[in-house]
Amino acid sequence: MGGRQVTDWQGSDWAGRHVTVAGLGVSGLPAAKVLHGLGAVVTVVNDGDDDRARAQAEELQALGVTVRIGDGATLPEGTELIVTAPGWRPDKPLFAAAEAAGVPVWGDVELAWRLRGPDAPPWLAVTGTNGKTTTVQMLASILKAAGLRTAAVGNIGVSLLDAVLGDETYDVLAVELSSYQLHWAPSLRAHSAAVLNLAPDHLDWHGSMEAYATDKGRIYEGNRIACVYNTADKATEDLVREADVEEGCRAIGFTLGTPGPSQLGVVDGILVDRAFVENRQKNAQELAHVSDVNPPAPHNIANALAAAALARAYGVPAQAVRDGLRAFTPDAHRIAHVADIDQVAYVDDSKATNTHAAEASLAAYPSIVWIAGGLAKGATFDELVAKSAKRLRGAVLIGADRALIREALARHAPEVPVVDLERTDTGAMLAAVREAARIARAGDTVLLAPACASMDMFVNYNQRGDAFADAVRELGSASA
Repeated sequence: MGGRQVTDWQGSDWAGRHVTVAGLGVSGLPAAKVLHGLGAVVTVVNDGDDDRARAQAEELQALGVTVRIGDGATLPEGTELIVTAPGWRPDKPLFAAAEAAGVPVWGDVELAWRLRGPDAPPWLAVTGTNGKTTTVQMLASILKAAGLRTAAVGNIGVSLLDAVLGDETYDVLAVELSSYQLHWAPSLRAHSAAVLNLAPDHLDWHGSMEAYATDKGRIYEGNRIACVYNTADKATEDLVREADVEEGCRAIGFTLGTPGPSQLGVVDGILVDRAFVENRQKNAQELAHVSDVNPPAPHNIANALAAAALARAYGVPAQAVRDGLRAFTPDAHRIAHVADIDQVAYVDDSKATNTHAAEASLAAYPSIVWIAGGLAKGATFDELVAKSAKRLRGAVLIGADRALIREALARHAPEVPVVDLERTDTGAMLAAVREAARIARAGDTVLLAPACASMDMFVNYNQRGDAFADAVRELGSASA
């Protein structure tokens, strides 16, 4: 469709070109400002009509940008290019109209890629169903430890447009890319890229698992040095095989086991490199210890190996990998240890908003009282429960779709005690933590890994995690 066309706008004079920006928000607003500043005739269309949208519209209108609030379906007359917010689905009528008119559709990532200067820094890019943000932040920490000027940008919250067009200069960029962003970035060509894992997610947007995987795989197209894949996830290796890369680009695997040639892995608690060393058939380079990874959960070690592979592809020395991993501090709500109370650990992984992330979190602990539930987003839980059943001391279920998890537990872990909390008020999390504490025994972990989105009860996963941490602290005060 329109998003797959690549018109030669590289280096073009934008003055007078009619560009439609689809969507306001964190990507649409800066895109409209940039395009207007380049001299384009910009029209912004937006489906929503709320206070935030109106405030942003007023800001743009003051610059001379035309904004159509509440009308995102009609293609403005004379449009030569659409720049869309990444969340806009490909089946929107606006894009059908663009395809019929032969109008290309880009995302803000594509726009940033096209606007790079001749001395632009290369991109080390990361995607995957889970672990993207952590891996990109680890990568940036490693690059900084090597003395390089860098930033973690993209889907991580720092606009690529700002990084590309701002005053600060960089040697290399660590770039997080979502499947949405990759769908709308037809000409992106990274220095090296990694797909961490693939599991069903956002299928309502992409239409199928195949389409979702295809968009993820776009990150490998045109790679120059390395395509990094997960040896435990064959789908990621398949994407490498299918990619059209530059001559000499290598496939680099990462594994939690002993690595083969052209892989990074783990040997006796040490992260090692058998990819970017001389005589990789016989030699390996020590990079760091597992204890240097924070936290040292299996899926986070995998994140560290992927980050290390990209850094090594860029030529970073082994010591910088170790120093960067030691300096890295994970964001909140990602396997965050909150407290130990009566010899029970309380861990906040509110960021585990889908079954794939929750499975990784549950695999990190031997005996768990699991707090789960929320908005399932069409997910099913049988595979997750079946794989994790032997680790479960008990489960406390909250949220709108908790019945789906309860039914999966009944099918695959009938011996596990389950508490089903109907309440959805602000005190629900405190009740959940208290029930979990009642079930837990010394040595157990009470783990918030919801496997669901949070918006049925909370503003976002951050608020949900904060509620859990507050409840744990209240529990600790009561038992002191």
